[in-house]
Amino acid sequence: MDAAGTTKIDLKKSLPGYRARHGRFDVVTIPPAQYLMVDGQGDPNTSPEWTAAIEALYPLAYALKFASKTERQRDYVVPPLEALWWAEDMQAFTSERDKSRWSWTALNRVPEWLTAADVDAARTTVAAKGAPPPALGRVRLETLEEGLCVQTLHLGSFDDEGPVLAALHDEFIPQHGLRMTGRHHEVYLSDLRRVEPAKLRTLLRQPVERVEP
Repeated sequence: MDAAGTTKIDLKKSLPGYRARHGRFDVVTIPPAQYLMVDGQGDPNTSPEWTAAIEALYPLAYALKFASKTERQRDYVVPPLEALWWAEDMQAFTSERDKSRWSWTALNRVPEWLTAADVDAARTTVAAKGAPPPALGRVRLETLEEGLCVQTLHLGSFDDEGPVLAALHDEFIPQHGLRMTGRHHEVYLSDLRRVEPAKLRTLLRQPVERVEP
């Protein structure tokens, strides 16, 4: 509860899907959730598109948070950055790790009580503060429906994800009568600006469906 007496909700603690175990693959069901989304392509370490996406997502996310607190008396912690990742040839993602060939959607979760009208109002607020982020107009509100998923907690550098994803895709999923459906999903539980790569905590999620016998 803050100084004004408003209870602040931490979505990653109160909603399902943000808990996973290191060294274990868990089959979970993820309910539909709405996100701010921005699409792009290329290496997130060097792509201007990725930088532009983040520079647009967070001012909008915080404008939404403050509007929710002041206008609806419902405060919350802005959720962690998330992203969907894919490539035309997924080997570029799992084994080759050729980041120049990756496509992505940067995500920030939005509480269910906020609407597209709230997002439009927040966008107007951000744009009125000066030079708006170049990608602000590209941010959309959309519901992501993942359903049945397999997820795990990865500890360490993003560049060390390859063997974990190979075990997930090539061993666990087929061995358990499943097949991949949607896009690879990552939730960045650590502050990327403050945590050294070896200590990063990243939730890795893969939507699946059951294979009919």
